[in-house]
Amino acid sequence: MTVVDNAVYVGGARDREPDSLDGTLAALRERDGTPDDDGFAWIGLLRPDKAELDKLAHELALPELAVEDAVNAHQRPKLERYDDVEFVVLRPAWYVDEDEDVQVGEIHVFLGQDFVVTVRHAETPDLSSVRARLEGDPGLLALGPRAVLYAVLDRIVDDYRPVVRGLRNDIDQIETQVFGGDPSVSRRIYQLSREVIELQRAVDPLREVLDGLLSETADDHARIGLHRGLRDVADHIAQTSESADNFRQLLGNILQVNAALVGQRQNEEMRRLSETSLAQGEEVKKISSWAAILFTPSLIGAIYGMNFEHMPELAWTLGYPFALGLMVLGSLTLFLVFRKRGWL
Repeated sequence: MTVVDNAVYVGGARDREPDSLDGTLAALRERDGTPDDDGFAWIGLLRPDKAELDKLAHELALPELAVEDAVNAHQRPKLERYDDVEFVVLRPAWYVDEDEDVQVGEIHVFLGQDFVVTVRHAETPDLSSVRARLEGDPGLLALGPRAVLYAVLDRIVDDYRPVVRGLRNDIDQIETQVFGGDPSVSRRIYQLSREVIELQRAVDPLREVLDGLLSETADDHARIGLHRGLRDVADHIAQTSESADNFRQLLGNILQVNAALVGQRQNEEMRRLSETSLAQGEEVKKISSWAAILFTPSLIGAIYGMNFEHMPELAWTLGYPFALGLMVLGSLTLFLVFRKRGWL
């Protein structure tokens, strides 16, 4: 079986370390009817299959619907009560900075009067540090299964902080890219918005879970310390949720600003293209005008240069100066016309 660790705790200390899950279940059966009621077993599982969870469900009277959820996973954070058993779904998260990716895992916790079963579907987070912390605090561990749930919650919520820091750093970089004119920033904004949504899906439902747990310990003076700890976790969840909501709004505003800047840059580019086109048009006008002016004397010269034997004005004494004058007059007329129109 995929048992990571399992032990029986009595009076806030590890009492037994069975070699197998069967040994732990046998120890629980032996404790039935024991006068002290502070003993419990903590069984930690990693990626168990349906057969393994069905065995636990039979021995510990776990609710069938909750076991089905634990097998299939992909549940939203929630707290459900089934007679003497509570079922809690938690979504730990961690940030992969190289990929700008928020990875979300899933932890299921079954709580009974004398047992806790934690089911993980990912290597992260490693709950061995949570177990070590509780074993180093006998007063807290003596509070039973609820103390385990509190410690797991506290670890998961603490792990949200690096995620928030990673997202904040990436948003700062995005702001620099936006005002630096990076054309690929829109895609990055959208991807980071999706990661913020993933964090919100993991964090926001925990508020309802904490409200339910706090209501159960509000009037329990024996567990006032546990109540205060849960209240502190609730505050951290609220802060993380607010940060995620602010990130989502900020990314939306950044996307709008980027769209406006892109539009502005496109307008400036179109204006420059229009100015260039106008300048080219003016040059074409000048070239065309000079070509027309030069074409007039060329036309006259070509006509009089054909040297036909029978051609008007060939024998005329003033024919040559007349042709030159006609060339000058035609060119001057065209020059004045084009100058008046502003083409020269």
